[in-house]
Amino acid sequence: MARRKKHEEHANHEAWAIPYADLMTLLLAFFVVMYAISTVNEGKYRVVADSLTAAFGGAPRTINPVQVGNHQLQGADYDRPSPIKSGAKKGPSAPSPSPNVTLLAAMASQMNMSLDAKGLQAAQGELKRIADDLERALAPLIDEKLVTIKRSALWLEVQINSDILFATGSAALDPQAQQTVGKLAAVLGNVPNSVRVEGYTDDRPIRTSQFPSNWELSSARAASVVHLFVRDGIPPERLAMIGYGEFRPIADNATQEGRNANRRVLLIILASPTGPAPDLHAQQQVPPPSVISLPPLPAHAASPMPGAPPAPQVHEGVQ
Repeated sequence: MARRKKHEEHANHEAWAIPYADLMTLLLAFFVVMYAISTVNEGKYRVVADSLTAAFGGAPRTINPVQVGNHQLQGADYDRPSPIKSGAKKGPSAPSPSPNVTLLAAMASQMNMSLDAKGLQAAQGELKRIADDLERALAPLIDEKLVTIKRSALWLEVQINSDILFATGSAALDPQAQQTVGKLAAVLGNVPNSVRVEGYTDDRPIRTSQFPSNWELSSARAASVVHLFVRDGIPPERLAMIGYGEFRPIADNATQEGRNANRRVLLIILASPTGPAPDLHAQQQVPPPSVISLPPLPAHAASPMPGAPPAPQVHEGVQ
């Protein structure tokens, strides 16, 4: 019987195409992913950048941050918790909110960009008038260097030594201190400027049931000044308060003089973009009109239609 001949297996010379195609597919997917990562949505990027800048107290890069869809800007006035709520409307469709007095640098930059030269000059003139009034009202304390007023282009700093306002370890204003704060309120009550009250302490620790640390003590002292301002007629929406405790010293706590300088209350009076307040006293001097003149009737109204009742006579003047 004849032997069968063995047929030789033909090698598949195209087998390389399968892993090569897989490799090309993976490379294509890789480059698509890399391209998607490298493409930045400018609107979303600006929203994130402005949110981080506002959160850390920096100056905003845009006057009106870009809104994506109908979502509110995270970190905006109606999204940020604050000790004093502003009077601005809430929600993404609300108009530009009133200046947030807790962001000093951002507010100054915003005002510089949003106001024209005339408006900026009016705001600075109003600040100068407020500073002059405060210096006259607090002249004795300024001479004794218990109160310091520093002028800036877009805000004023009124620094008051806490020792003339509060007893050691206390946040209650004594009658003499209330008179001092009342002088401030008398000047600030007739202007539209926003005010931020900051409390500071020295580094000596305090641990009481009322004030577990200097955080609570500094905040309570700032709140006492704010409450007195509200009692004296300053609208609460113009006020904000913050307590820094012992962590923002301006002098060395190793000496008695340094600790005395660090115990302070600081008022930040911001320039008002709305301009100076109206002179209510001048408006009260204008006498109200006693007679109101009515315009004459038109010709077609003077002649009644046939069969209609006669028109009533109109007398000029109101009794």
